[in-house]
Amino acid sequence: MEHLSGFAPLAERYDGFILDLWGVIHDGVNAFPHAVDCLARLREAGKRTLLLSNVPRPNDAAQAMMRQMGIPDDLYTDILTSGEAVRRALRRPPDLWWAELGQRVFHLGPERDRGVMEGLSLTKVAEPSEANFVLNTGPDDHRNPTEMSEFEAVLRDCARHGLPMICANPDLQVIRGGVRVLCAGALAVRYRELGGDVRSIGKPDPAIYQPVLQSLDLPVERVLAVGDALHTDIAGAAGVDIAACWVLGGVHGEALADGTGRYDPDRAESMARLEGVAPIATIPRFAW
Repeated sequence: MEHLSGFAPLAERYDGFILDLWGVIHDGVNAFPHAVDCLARLREAGKRTLLLSNVPRPNDAAQAMMRQMGIPDDLYTDILTSGEAVRRALRRPPDLWWAELGQRVFHLGPERDRGVMEGLSLTKVAEPSEANFVLNTGPDDHRNPTEMSEFEAVLRDCARHGLPMICANPDLQVIRGGVRVLCAGALAVRYRELGGDVRSIGKPDPAIYQPVLQSLDLPVERVLAVGDALHTDIAGAAGVDIAACWVLGGVHGEALADGTGRYDPDRAESMARLEGVAPIATIPRFAW
């Protein structure tokens, strides 16, 4: 595992890049200027870049948010969100599990994620008792997103009614504007513990990488994944034999900090081993 100070050496070795958004390109509120610069340099070098995010919103909603942050569409080649993948699965069920979900959906998540359901033949209901299934896009607007106990009652209610759950964001947690908050993946883990039936779409599921590689249209050995979360970004890439670069200053940054404003490489290697992954390199942040 190489411990690099910047991304430039890796940019020379690969032709295509699968880039995580949250923790790599932005923090959910603001774009990272160094990451925007890095995207621009990759574009100038003729590299192909696909933004692969576990954000539970359609592609166009994620792009609109990035434009507001100062990240124009022409800085990257393509984009795929877990929310977009959920929409596609709901529109054209890939298997019997999806085909038998029904049309009455209880949405566990904030209103800003409702785009996942818009335009589909679904009826949104207010209570789990009225639903055929639950769409989990993460903590809603009515509960503290930093406390799992806030969601225990609603998860138990869904489980009591035997609702299948779609998890539209397998991430467990994320740093939003400097605050660590729960994601849909953490709620899905608890739902499974309660006996719930869950299907997750997004990293690290190998299926999410199929359209990604088709879009990049490059040999796998010429593609590098870049992300900050070991459980999703790095493990997901490993599951489809794609090399990965780990951005240390993201969701694991607090645990890896050495107290001097840098990140401890020995601690990073130990954490990666415990997770069972082996990124080829680390960088402090996605900067050239």
